[in-house]
Amino acid sequence: MAEILFPALFVLLALGLPVAFAMAISVFVALSFGSSYPNLVVVKEMFSGLDSFPLLAVPFFILAAEIMTGGAVTLAMLRLAQSLVGHLKGGLGHANVVSSAMFAGISGSALADAAGTMMIRMMEKGGYGRAYAGALTISSSVVGPIIPPSITMIIYAMQDQQVSVGSLFMAGVLPGILITAAVLLANARVSHKRGYASGAPMPPLAEIARIALYALPALMLVVLIVGGFRFGVFTPTEASVIAVFYALFVGMFVYRSLRVADLPAIILRAALVSGAVLLILGAARAFAWVLIIEGVPQFLAETIIAWDLSPIVFLLAVNALLLVFGLFMDPLPGVMILVPILAPISFALGIDPDHFAIIVIVNLTLGLTTPPVGSLIFVVSSAVNIKPSALIKEMPPFFIALMGALLLITFIPALSTWLPTLSGF
Repeated sequence: MAEILFPALFVLLALGLPVAFAMAISVFVALSFGSSYPNLVVVKEMFSGLDSFPLLAVPFFILAAEIMTGGAVTLAMLRLAQSLVGHLKGGLGHANVVSSAMFAGISGSALADAAGTMMIRMMEKGGYGRAYAGALTISSSVVGPIIPPSITMIIYAMQDQQVSVGSLFMAGVLPGILITAAVLLANARVSHKRGYASGAPMPPLAEIARIALYALPALMLVVLIVGGFRFGVFTPTEASVIAVFYALFVGMFVYRSLRVADLPAIILRAALVSGAVLLILGAARAFAWVLIIEGVPQFLAETIIAWDLSPIVFLLAVNALLLVFGLFMDPLPGVMILVPILAPISFALGIDPDHFAIIVIVNLTLGLTTPPVGSLIFVVSSAVNIKPSALIKEMPPFFIALMGALLLITFIPALSTWLPTLSGF
């Protein structure tokens, strides 16, 4: 069946079908022409992939992000970012990057971070090219699934029993900061070259403190979630529900920008996003089932182990594989298909599970910034009405910076393992 499954998938993706439909239809085709299994198995496996209590965390975290990322919360984040870095060379670009890192602690999604256009329009008014502002937003949004909370990490922990959601959340903090720093450096270099000046003086420390205090309730969401995991107060699913109620409290009673009348539209948006995510996960489960019954993971594992690779050579090979895989596949199905194959091999080679998990997640997330699939490119393109080709032309400096961060994460395991170890995971 595998010899039918993959060609069918690539043909359907090339035709422009959404990833979830391409995977599900390719499984139907493989079963119809390459096996005696009934097609009903596809539906059964898709349902089995979603029949999981921990998976409830996904729609609740998406709902919490929809509640938090709007109105006064967005403005508070942007004002804090501008007060911290807005006075530097390329200040508006720096503020874009820093605000993306802050939003990552709320949304847990790269696409959600990139969907906001306020910072792009502010940069355009400040003299930056629209394509450059869009490319910077694409690059800075990569931290969305790296800095906790992260939907991708929740799905990863369901595929690899060697890690927990809490340990992955802690493991993502330093790599997320490193990626943010890499994009900041790239923006500084381009801004210096093109003369993107700030024009804004540094605010007084008292003003910065006041702005930070105003943004603190929104920033406390990530502290609440990670702290709850660290001290064993709640599970990931319980944390997602607590995040929703905290977001409601902050929006209604702290910032007072959320009204009861706004909730139906927010819930509808969260339901649509959740439905799309869960459909992808269900289709990926059916796709992975075909690979398992065909013995593909076992064959690959035995082959790679027989090569007797050193851990670092294996990780470099995984980087290359995942970067190519990410050209055609979004992170969530990538995690569900590849992690059951690669994680046991990495564990057998003595690679720390949290370290390997972060490498996988960063690699697959980088795929969102590269064509032909490149979801972040098309989200920003449609949001600010600019051709994808114009965005892609501005991406090389940032992609080089992101690749540099990936190599540091690969060669320095402590970036991913120090905080989980320190936190007792």
